[in-house]
Amino acid sequence: MLKKIIHHEAKSPSDYFALVCTKFLRVFADTFFAGRYGHRAVVLETVAGVPGMVGGTLQHLKSLRRIENDQGWIKTLLDEAENERMHLMTFIEIAKPNSFERLLIILAQGIFYNLFFLLYLISSKTAHRLVGYFEEEAVYSYTEYLQGIREGKYENIPAPQIAIDYWHLKKDALLSDVILAVRKDEMNHRDVNHSFSNHLSKS
Repeated sequence: MLKKIIHHEAKSPSDYFALVCTKFLRVFADTFFAGRYGHRAVVLETVAGVPGMVGGTLQHLKSLRRIENDQGWIKTLLDEAENERMHLMTFIEIAKPNSFERLLIILAQGIFYNLFFLLYLISSKTAHRLVGYFEEEAVYSYTEYLQGIREGKYENIPAPQIAIDYWHLKKDALLSDVILAVRKDEMNHRDVNHSFSNHLSKS
């Protein structure tokens, strides 16, 4: 059974490396996007869709190479990648990114994919810890977004049809319902990746 993790306390050098990288990127996101959470979500979900695909691909090759069972890791990671992609598709409908932001998406994805691929080859334990910390920040960001809606800072617009279909929401669902669903997904990704990293630390 997956152990629920709210925050993983850094204990090893690889943990601290992952945590420092996460906090640095958090400062960048806060500075660049400020309170524009919809646009922030578009760019960050582009990056968030990368780790599951990279991890799933490399775990697949590892399973073939070693001729051994992957213990369900491949499907879990690829499902995570698809889930994050749907987050992106949803927020594109909500935020309507402009040409500059679409260019930023391409650059962010290209840079992060290669860096994360290299990190996973060097230390999959650190890579999963990094994703775990990323997801902790995602949960925090979506909680802030939700609070802003409840306080009237952001309009609680109707949920896009793609979100209603994907999460099986009510026909009259609102943006706040979408954020609750997305945040729940991120909580699961957080716990899965920290658990994977913990498992690799013991092996």
